[in-house]
Order: sequence, then structure tokens, then C-alpha cells
Amino acid sequence: MFAKLDAIAARYDELGELLSRPETLADMEMFKKLSRERAETEELVAVYRGYRRTEEEMNAALAEAEKETGEMRELLLSEAQDCRAKLEEAALALKTLLLPKDRNDERGCTLEIRAGAGGEEAALFAYELYRMYQNYCEKHRFRRETVDLSMTELGGVKEAVVNIDGKGAYSRLKFESGVHRVQRVPETESQGRIHTSTVTVAVLPEAEDVDVTIDEKDVRVDLFRSSGAGGQKVNKTETAIRLTHFPTGIVVTCQDERSQLKNKEKAYRVLRSRLYDLYTSRAASREAADRKSLVGTGDRSERIRTYNFPQDRITDHRIGLSLHGMENFLAGGLDEMIDALARAETERRLAAAAEEN
Repeated sequence: MFAKLDAIAARYDELGELLSRPETLADMEMFKKLSRERAETEELVAVYRGYRRTEEEMNAALAEAEKETGEMRELLLSEAQDCRAKLEEAALALKTLLLPKDRNDERGCTLEIRAGAGGEEAALFAYELYRMYQNYCEKHRFRRETVDLSMTELGGVKEAVVNIDGKGAYSRLKFESGVHRVQRVPETESQGRIHTSTVTVAVLPEAEDVDVTIDEKDVRVDLFRSSGAGGQKVNKTETAIRLTHFPTGIVVTCQDERSQLKNKEKAYRVLRSRLYDLYTSRAASREAADRKSLVGTGDRSERIRTYNFPQDRITDHRIGLSLHGMENFLAGGLDEMIDALARAETERRLAAAAEEN
């Protein structure tokens, strides 16, 4: 590991020298490329050099302790012990930083929410999840655009599709994919019985144009009138868009905007993300099997989390973590849960890397 780190640190210094050359400064594309490469290793090099400094301090303290006696010797040995503890923490940080990064982590994402088993109660809870993720985006200053929102007469959500922009949005929300189960007494239940309903959530990394090429001949575009609650500005013109991708059978609908062009742009963005998810899932089937215990299977068929309202408890079944405080959680307070899931994935990957070595 340390030979690899030495090479990375040497390359980091080399990049710094290259970036200061006049010919590099004159070539903006080259300057950006080298700057990105250097920035990608900046944290790793900083931690590694901190590790080496601490190691030197520990060795110096141990060497001095050999020459001393009594209280001064004890003080130096204590200092060396503190350094050893810092080295253990830094070594773990270095191993984590050396893990291959998910190329999608810095991207935005497409969030899809669908009511599952439970009828109207499932749709009502789907709306609460829709609002929960909206609140989470506001807390993290992620920009969001609703592409499609199909509501029930009682205010529930049959299906919602939302595009989310923001650096790292996918890395935070990717753990939400799966079946969310709710246990509570519905407002329509006269005898106070607890019902169980489900909602499925899918989080797809945003695809860039270079990731997926869509041949327009493979896509049928249908126009139709937007549905809504009525009024002067509803159902007057055909502004809603439905895209059907023939090779895969994927269908995307967008009717959120009054502009046909904007709806078409949003729909193509969602189609691109779904195709990217489909293609990368096929290519990474082996890795997906390894990650099954943490993030579930690609068909979203597994129960990942239970929201138990009578007990004010949210349990994530992948890591066995239970939290209390339903109101705060549904208001967008997901960070404690997401942080725990991210730590669990890192620990799993570290263990896998240790086995390979």
C-alpha cells in the first residue's frame, strides 16, 4: 500500500509543477485536465503526508525515550502511544480513500416513487415519501424538478418521477432504492386496526450524453393533454409527452410543464437515466450480487425499511438500525440513516479488499 501511496504523492507533486508551466497555462483544456487529476488525489496525499509526519514524531519520541528515565521517559512513551493511535486512524482513512470510487457518486439522479400494495393508504404514504425527499433536497440545496406526478383523488401519489441536481446527490440517495413498508392505522380505518402498505423507490444515476446515445428512430413520441384537477389551463392543448423506447420497452411520461418542449427535454433526461441504469446493471451483475446484502437487488423487490407509526420507529433491515422520531425523519432528517448505510458499505468494501489481498 505504501509503495502505491509514494507513487501517488510523487505524481501529485509532478502535477503541481506541470500546472505552473507557461505552456500548460496557455492550454486551457490541458490545464483543466491536469487540475482535475490533481484534485482527485489531494485529500489522499494530505492524509498520507500527515501519516508520515505522525510516524516520524512517534519514532522520534521512542528514540528520545530510550535516552531518558523517570517522568520524562513516561511522558515520551505516552506521546508515542498517542501517535500510534493517530496512525491507526490515518491507516483506515488511507485504505478507505484508496477504494475504487463509484463513478456515479458525484452525479445528480432520477428519483422514482410508486405506490405498491395497500391501495389508497399506499398512495398516501407515497405522497409522504415524495414530500420527505423534497425536504431532504431543500436541506442539502439539491435542485429538483418534478417530471411526472400522478395523484389520487384523496391526495395520494400513484407515481412520481423527480430529477435531482446537485453534486453528490446520487451518492446520498442511492441507498433509498427498494421497498419501503409502512405500518399504521389509516385515517379511513374506523376500528383502529394497523394496516401494512408498501411503496417502491428507485434512484437512478443521471446519465450524461456521452454515457447513452439514443437513436431517435428507436423512440416513439406521443402527445396528449395533461391531466389535472380541471380549470381553464388544463386539457386545452397537447403539451404532455410520452416516450416509448422500442428496443427496451421503457416508457416515460412527462406532463409537469405547460411547454411541450420542456416536457420533451425532461422525458428524454429520464429515459437516458433509465437506459444508463439498465446497461450498467447488466455490466455490473457480479458486483450487484456482492452488494445484495446492503442495497438489495436491482428489481427493487426487497423490503429495505419499515416505518412503524405506533412505535414511532424507522428500521432499516439491511443494517439492522432502528431510529425514533418519525416526524423529523419524514421532514427530511435522513442523514443519520444514510450516514450509517454509507459506513456499512465502506466497511463491506474494506473487508472484501482485505480478503482479495
